[in-house]
Amino acid sequence: MDLYLVRHAIADTRDPARWPDDSERPLTPEGIARFRSAARGLHRLVPEVDAVLSSPYTRAWQTAEILNDEAGWPAPERCPPLEAVKPPNGAIEVLQGKGEHSSVALVGHEPYLSLLASLLLSGDERTVRLELKKGGVALLALDDEPAPGAALLRWSVSPKILRALDS
Repeated sequence: MDLYLVRHAIADTRDPARWPDDSERPLTPEGIARFRSAARGLHRLVPEVDAVLSSPYTRAWQTAEILNDEAGWPAPERCPPLEAVKPPNGAIEVLQGKGEHSSVALVGHEPYLSLLASLLLSGDERTVRLELKKGGVALLALDDEPAPGAALLRWSVSPKILRALDS
């Protein structure tokens, strides 16, 4: 399975007065515009995936919808185990139920996605340090059942590079 880890695009800053529930914090207009371009660039690298699972947090969900609109990826499925406050091993359980897919994208948050990558790559959440910028994407390859230590890092691409591919 090819596993694409997609960090949500640029969101508004935390503001308890505007968003008492941080899960409702949206993308900024600039974040939307920049990620639209990045998603079109990503489409050149990855024309299709089988499934897109997204944290239900507004900023991640909006990012997943942009992937659908601009990259032509499938409509996102809500995946509560990808919420920012959840432990990354919950994503492994979700992926184990997606064995029929050859490619899956997870849209979520930091440090969740980096911890998940480290867990899949090394078997430990804190061994591998991965910088995933807002709107960035990493590809992990899983030859067998998703499990700690079972993945190989194929690439990690910044949103700036993805936007450069949108031409």
